[in-house]
Amino acid sequence: MKKICLIAFLFISTNTFASYILIPMDAESQKNHLKAYGITYWVLEKDLKVKWLLNYRGGSFLLPDAEEIQRECQIRGVSFEVISNAKAESILEEISSPSQNMEAVVLEKAPKIAVYTPKGKQPWDDAVTMVLTYAEIPYETIYDEEVLNDGLLLFDWLHLHHEDFTGQYGKFYRAYRTAAWYMAEKREAEDLATRLGYDKVSLEKLDVALKIRDYVIGGGFMFAMCSATDSFDIALAAEGVDICEPMFDGDGSDPNYQNKIDYTKTFAFTDFTLEQSPMVYEFSSIDMTQKRKIFKTTDYFTLMDFSAKWDPIPTMLCQNHTALVKGFMGQTTAYTRDEIKSNVLVMGENKTNGEAKYIHGIKGKGFFTFYGGHDPEDYTHRVGDPKTELDLHSTSPGYRLILNNVLFPAARKKKQKT
Repeated sequence: MKKICLIAFLFISTNTFASYILIPMDAESQKNHLKAYGITYWVLEKDLKVKWLLNYRGGSFLLPDAEEIQRECQIRGVSFEVISNAKAESILEEISSPSQNMEAVVLEKAPKIAVYTPKGKQPWDDAVTMVLTYAEIPYETIYDEEVLNDGLLLFDWLHLHHEDFTGQYGKFYRAYRTAAWYMAEKREAEDLATRLGYDKVSLEKLDVALKIRDYVIGGGFMFAMCSATDSFDIALAAEGVDICEPMFDGDGSDPNYQNKIDYTKTFAFTDFTLEQSPMVYEFSSIDMTQKRKIFKTTDYFTLMDFSAKWDPIPTMLCQNHTALVKGFMGQTTAYTRDEIKSNVLVMGENKTNGEAKYIHGIKGKGFFTFYGGHDPEDYTHRVGDPKTELDLHSTSPGYRLILNNVLFPAARKKKQKT
């Protein structure tokens, strides 16, 4: 009888022994949401699989239990819970219930990340490089020469730094044309274009945009913020059309160029009107910055609610501990709702303003996400402003959206239903 009791005890102990680490992502339990993504990426780098528990406690992560992982969580200040195998099974059973808008998605491998950025830019010049650095997620920087030489084929995920793909140097002409940094960046761009065999920066940037387009069509994932979003689409739509004034490229623009724009070539936007004046800090009617009628204290956008089981992709990209996220400005702050293509999914919007903040689409075999604004924790970021200290914003919902996109390529893909 004693032997039978001992065997039974050992059996029960084995099944209740801690065998998983749960990283909760709700507002109450997690003290550093951003570094939690870094821990998840670090585990994937070790060829271990992770379950992303969509809509369960803010989009929590279920990791295999190991002393090394627990120690790394403690070092990075990430909240975690050690749970038994039985508890993990209970959670997964709850998630699998048809009555629950939840899903467990398997993350299989750490995606290789590239950031398209000019040489010499500091990590704090861009929200994505800043949060990747803070979360301790490794990335490589590439620029025009690498892109034109098919260097993108080495990467699973690409972020576009705040680039102007139209060759108009960010439309900074009116305010900064005599500034030393503006003249230096213009000269560097012209020298690079010449070295790569182009007569104009606009022509070189167009070929870069076309290479990025082909990367996405071939199965890559592209994430862009602020001016890199609309300027990228404008460059594609203006292929073969000169939309640059003489101060940008040395010769006049094509007559009546607005009527020559081909909206079928874009990823996300359609029927937009280009801003033709070089003295206006704006690319087109896509951006809502100058059309906004909202105060900072009431500037929020709402994340859309998707079916985790039927639409896991947008559900992944919207994981957060709140559905209401603080707005923030940029050269391209948000997108005019009526100028977004019907096949592009709006994932975050401000209905009061009639604007979309966060959108996603499919192009060929790949995916793209556009996110308006410059820095989720710097409302009106301006040239020369100090960098954001993410230690003060370690639970930022706005920055979480960026990191959702970083992990997305790691997921075992399921076909989207709608």
